[in-house]
Amino acid sequence: MKITWLGQAGLLFETEDKKILVDPYLSNSVAKLEPQNVRRVAVDERFLQIKPDVIVITHNHADHLDKETLCHYLDENSEVTVLAPKGAWQEVRGFGGSKNNYVLFNSGTIWTELGIVFRAVKAEHSDENAIGVIISTEGKNYYITGDTLYSEKVFESLPKIKLDVVFLPINGKGNNMNIRDATRFCERLKVRAVPLHFGMFDGLDPTTFSYENKILPVCYGEIKGI
Repeated sequence: MKITWLGQAGLLFETEDKKILVDPYLSNSVAKLEPQNVRRVAVDERFLQIKPDVIVITHNHADHLDKETLCHYLDENSEVTVLAPKGAWQEVRGFGGSKNNYVLFNSGTIWTELGIVFRAVKAEHSDENAIGVIISTEGKNYYITGDTLYSEKVFESLPKIKLDVVFLPINGKGNNMNIRDATRFCERLKVRAVPLHFGMFDGLDPTTFSYENKILPVCYGEIKGI
């Protein structure tokens, strides 16, 4: 499995014949709503050319459900499975063509596609329908928390399976975990961690994330060692 960080909370999972996108943000649309949040990393347009099989949207905020990005993947001719919780699902199914499959993917839902299992789990965020997702494939379980705070409700929602890696926010704004709580979160899970949600709108230094078993990603770079 090749995993690439697309910046912010975006991830691309690739096998030889399957491509999965999670929360791609490859535009500057947030700045139109929040002028202070101009992207600091230029868009790499190579990633707008890919043909995803599955897109996961964790919640209905513009840097996760970005129409200016999604229009490159969802049109009248695309045949993409889109997994999204209520709110995000209502929004995203309003564009793109009828060949796409828009699946209501609330916490607790399990969806299997192309031999890959997707599990929606709880996220504690300002979008009350926000989710995290566990992607199970090739013998590994990849947990993307989505935007979330440290919460017992989140831990209670996790299935009793071995997690291999967690991808989580560390920016501490917009109802996300800060670096200290993200560290506590990882210490409780005892898995390898990849911090996300930094560097796009802020100058946060990810090296201050002190959890030892971590991999610091580089935007548009492959995340190796997972």
